[in-house]
Amino acid sequence: MPAPIISLPPDRIPRRWYNLAADLPKALPPPLGPDGQPVRPEQLAPVFPMNLIEQEVSTQRWIDIPEEVLQTLLQWRPTPLRRCYALEKHLGTPARIYVKDESVSPAGSHKPNTAVPQAWYNREFGIRKLTTETGAGQWGSAISYACSRFGLSCKVFMVRVSFDQKPFRKTMMQVWGGQCVASPSSETAAGRAVLAENPNSPGSLGIAISEAVEAAVTDPTGGTRYALGSVLNHVCLHQTVIGLEAQEQLVLAGEKNPDVVIGCAGGGSNFAGVSFPFIREKINGAQITIIPVEPASCPTLTKTPYTYDHGDIARMTPLMPMHSLGHSFVPSPIHAGGLRYHGMAPTVSCAQEQGLLSPLAVDQLECYAAAVTWARVEGNIPAPETSHALAAVIREAEKAKQEGKAKVILACYSGHGLMDLVGYQRYLNGELQDVGMSDMEVQKCLHRIKDHPKPKL
Repeated sequence: MPAPIISLPPDRIPRRWYNLAADLPKALPPPLGPDGQPVRPEQLAPVFPMNLIEQEVSTQRWIDIPEEVLQTLLQWRPTPLRRCYALEKHLGTPARIYVKDESVSPAGSHKPNTAVPQAWYNREFGIRKLTTETGAGQWGSAISYACSRFGLSCKVFMVRVSFDQKPFRKTMMQVWGGQCVASPSSETAAGRAVLAENPNSPGSLGIAISEAVEAAVTDPTGGTRYALGSVLNHVCLHQTVIGLEAQEQLVLAGEKNPDVVIGCAGGGSNFAGVSFPFIREKINGAQITIIPVEPASCPTLTKTPYTYDHGDIARMTPLMPMHSLGHSFVPSPIHAGGLRYHGMAPTVSCAQEQGLLSPLAVDQLECYAAAVTWARVEGNIPAPETSHALAAVIREAEKAKQEGKAKVILACYSGHGLMDLVGYQRYLNGELQDVGMSDMEVQKCLHRIKDHPKPKL
């Protein structure tokens, strides 16, 4: 049996990011401002540095990775591609299963792939402080780490339910010098408004984004900017190192293109990272099924229309073209905090509208069952977010068994779950339950944004 780990030497790390916007058959619609007109780059300047705004609006296919960013990424990249022989045997499937292991980064997930360049570009622009939000804490940990690398200070608004569920994520941020605040907080007008309506609000990423953006744009010194860990085009761009490495590693493993590519999807960053290079292959004729897997409690791609919506509850962000449950949506407090977001990345949403994706929504209990199976067979304990991808892997492997086809399945193992053991304890004790959304509940959410403009491809 060949070795289960397929490695790339350091000199094979990708030196350019891949921009899917250059290859989509129909162009990505622009974000809109309060006047309903496309947002001009200078309108985003109070929130982001101009060098990242240029990436956000770029349609250039390949964008060079700065040398200092590469040197930092080399601390853990290229990441391993792992052939899952034990899982294949356990399932009795003819499928060949590979996972791209992003859990080896300093923060334990894929998030530093964009945190590092974002911190670097902000420093180069003269920014000295970043504000941000975090759901499960993986992004907050990653940006705290990246800011410590490049001498920036960092303030993180963490969704309250995850702040309470995952206290050691706060500690990780503090170790790297980050400041972590439970959201909604009393520190911002957006947070105070939510608390006035519901003092016991569990929070949401939409609320935390409002607080972080407000904290950035109200800094009287002008030395603070906002950083986002998912959704935006430049974030998805930075994550494509995952799929670009996986393409080379599959060739080394004797494979061409995979038959199936899978990633969990909340805002869309790790899914974009593993899938965008393969979406390019699909656009050019390859037969690949590409599956973003979301929680049944936040069914954006599987149950909502393509619309314009704000990325945050206070409507401080532009209207973005995406699948959305509405910016005021507050999700159920499932343990996969990184997937509790009301909308999907515009680039991912645009790809979905063009028939390039096959989205799937999975319930919490199936995901935890898949995670426990994985841990007992393959050894690692996955993050609750990652368990969604693994649930889809098991479904696809069993489908291959039923069809008698030796499919190649590639998934992104987006992070480890060593900071998420409270959720596992509750699952093993039988304390968790599935929390889906009925069509009626979805329609009630969508009614609030029924008058928003609709994107045209």
